[in-house]
Amino acid sequence: MKKYFVVSFDNEYDLVNATKSFKDKGFTLLDAFTPYAVHGLGKVMGLKPSRLSKICFGFAFIGLVIGLYGQYWISAVNWPINIGGKPWNSMPGFMPIAFETTVLFAGLGTVFTLLWRTGVLPGRKPKIYAPDVTDDKFVLVLTEELGSFNSEKAEEISTTHHAIEWHEKLESK
Repeated sequence: MKKYFVVSFDNEYDLVNATKSFKDKGFTLLDAFTPYAVHGLGKVMGLKPSRLSKICFGFAFIGLVIGLYGQYWISAVNWPINIGGKPWNSMPGFMPIAFETTVLFAGLGTVFTLLWRTGVLPGRKPKIYAPDVTDDKFVLVLTEELGSFNSEKAEEISTTHHAIEWHEKLESK
């Protein structure tokens, strides 16, 4: 069994300060839910930098190679036609389609990788930790194994940082 401690705040400053306090006291932070991006929250939570830009570059490079090779193969190998004395492998003529395949592969590959990595796939039911979690509340979710969770200390930190509500949630695996 896992025990979740869900804390809600009115503003981002209390959320960031409480996150720092919980992290310093040894609590495991599962996630933070906010209605907009909160600067500095990722650093306080100890999140690693995103690798999504490298993945995007990889897909863009694959798209560029496929676009260039596909056009070269079609115009110079599979169906070579002499049009107006132009060479069969005219690189300037390949650039617009190569650019478009680069953008297409980068965009689609990044979106599908993000959906796959985060688990936000069609048909999957999301876990709702608190009502109105991203409408107007700033919510922090802590987790621990059932035997080592200190609810009293979590409530004390929540009160210190002006939490508007907190509750415990049990989940069986």
